[in-house]
Amino acid sequence: MVKGEQARLQALRQLALLDTPPEERFDRIVRLAIQFFGVEAALVTLVDEDRQWFKSRRGIALTQTCREESFCAHAIQEEGIFEIEDASQDSRFKDFVLVKVHRGIRFYAGIPMTTVDGFRIGTLCIIDSVPRRLNEQQRQVLKDLAACAEDEINRSR
Repeated sequence: MVKGEQARLQALRQLALLDTPPEERFDRIVRLAIQFFGVEAALVTLVDEDRQWFKSRRGIALTQTCREESFCAHAIQEEGIFEIEDASQDSRFKDFVLVKVHRGIRFYAGIPMTTVDGFRIGTLCIIDSVPRRLNEQQRQVLKDLAACAEDEINRSR
């Protein structure tokens, strides 16, 4: 679990974003991520105690997944980009349902979004069904897009 989990969850709830309708300000960032990276899916996620919920999503029909099978729950435990080149080859993720299905998740890259108080409450992430690796330019663009999403999240206060 994330250090200071109860305080993190309180900070997340204070944003009043969970279970709210889609918003163009987040959808725009997700569309840009898909276009720039050429991936199948991009998400703005929020991680609560039981799930990762998708504030914005493209390329995936689900609106949430359980936290136990969440890449983003791992991503918020660290600063910077959390990148998995091939989830089917990673012992932490290879048994996840969304990895095992036909055309399941192979590539994942997510960067935590932090509240002004320093709590990592979710991610901007990109997903693909083929293994890949980000180059330095792509890593910088993902950081920049995540910073834009983080700014929007902190405006919610």
